[in-house]
Amino acid sequence: MSDTARPRATQADGSQKGRKASKETRRQQLIEATIDSLAKRGYSETTLADIADGAEMSRGIVNFHFESKEKLLVATLQFMTEEYAGHWEATLEKAGVRPSDQLQALVAADFDRKICTRRKLAAWCAFWGEAKSRPTYKALCGAQDRTYQVTMQSIVEILKQEGGYSYDSAALTLAMCAMLEGLWFRLMMDDGLTREAAHQSAGSFLASVFPKHFAETAPTQERPT
Repeated sequence: MSDTARPRATQADGSQKGRKASKETRRQQLIEATIDSLAKRGYSETTLADIADGAEMSRGIVNFHFESKEKLLVATLQFMTEEYAGHWEATLEKAGVRPSDQLQALVAADFDRKICTRRKLAAWCAFWGEAKSRPTYKALCGAQDRTYQVTMQSIVEILKQEGGYSYDSAALTLAMCAMLEGLWFRLMMDDGLTREAAHQSAGSFLASVFPKHFAETAPTQERPT
């Protein structure tokens, strides 16, 4: 290849990367607009027109990227499950090797402002409400839930051995997951509970179940956005 041809090839590669970036950016904008619409209108009232308006795009562009409302909703749920899993996995990795630090970090991850916002909680509830009758939603949510619970249960089992606690690890893990989901629901309902107060409540639960590993800490006031 001649020297004069190389700049044109480089420019073409750059254009292809630019088009790919633009496509990915638009897809993400549509996903964010879908989350907004689910939070504002709920599942049944969300339409492609609403999403297109929220993303400031035409209906044709929405159809070009996702073909149908259902494909866009599946992509949105997949994004949310991957974001959630990536967040708690990264938080857990940073926690170090002590099981007590790992469990504390795992719980704290649920109340981080990147994950715990009112719009995302409302979108999660919209998908959960449809999961029973939609196998794809159930599979996406279920796979992540199982991975999370297996990880938490392995930590809980180690703490049981360290502290000589008498609880059943599987049952306690299920109760902890249900508690965290319940706190998310309370935050989504906007009944005055703050994200920090919810985190404090979860911390109090840890201190009551694992008294040899955790102590109560005072909450700070902050509301989810």
